Amino acid sequence: MTPLENEINGVKKELVNMWMLVQSQLNKAKESMVQFDKDLAREVLVKERRVNSFELKIDRDIENVFALYCPVAIDLRFLLAALKINTNLERIGDIASGVAQYVVDSTVNFDATALERTSIIRMYDEAINILTDTRTAFENEDTALARSIFKRDDVLDAINDNAPVTIAEVIKADITGINEALFMLSIIRKLERIGDQSKNIAEEIIFYVEAKILKHSPSQKGKQ
Repeated sequence: MTPLENEINGVKKELVNMWMLVQSQLNKAKESMVQFDKDLAREVLVKERRVNSFELKIDRDIENVFALYCPVAIDLRFLLAALKINTNLERIGDIASGVAQYVVDSTVNFDATALERTSIIRMYDEAINILTDTRTAFENEDTALARSIFKRDDVLDAINDNAPVTIAEVIKADITGINEALFMLSIIRKLERIGDQSKNIAEEIIFYVEAKILKHSPSQKGKQ
């Protein structure tokens, strides 16, 4: 294995570790929301600094590979894609910390009936599954799996589109829970963005494996 191949493999391993850290953050933020566990939510907030540090380290490592080896072809595409994937993962980490912050700030537990009515749990689970599958697609260079992400994001979009109506119904059912209902609306908005970030990642996987740029293509515009 050449020195460049070693560096590429190192970057890939770092990205997978970043992915797993962000997935852990999302899972813990969800659990803190469902269980109304403020201590767990604060743990997510503290670990956000680790996510940010990881992003900076990966960026520096990629820049060093560019400077030392002047990569071309698929190696160049991989590194360009890795920079963007790294940024998208950090933004998903921000979303997890945002959800955790709502738990910390809320004065009462999120009502189980309201969580069910708004489909937040279903949305959260699907967002985590989508992110997990993008990691699998990345590790296996599976562009078919990457392409499946575009359609699966429709579930998140549908719940997000229906959110104003469902949140209004929750507020009408119990006006005293208006603050928590608005927190739930904000969480839904954040979870919808996980789908967008995952689609961006899927596009980058296809770009480096197949040398195809999907961003702003007519087919993709119809899916966004």
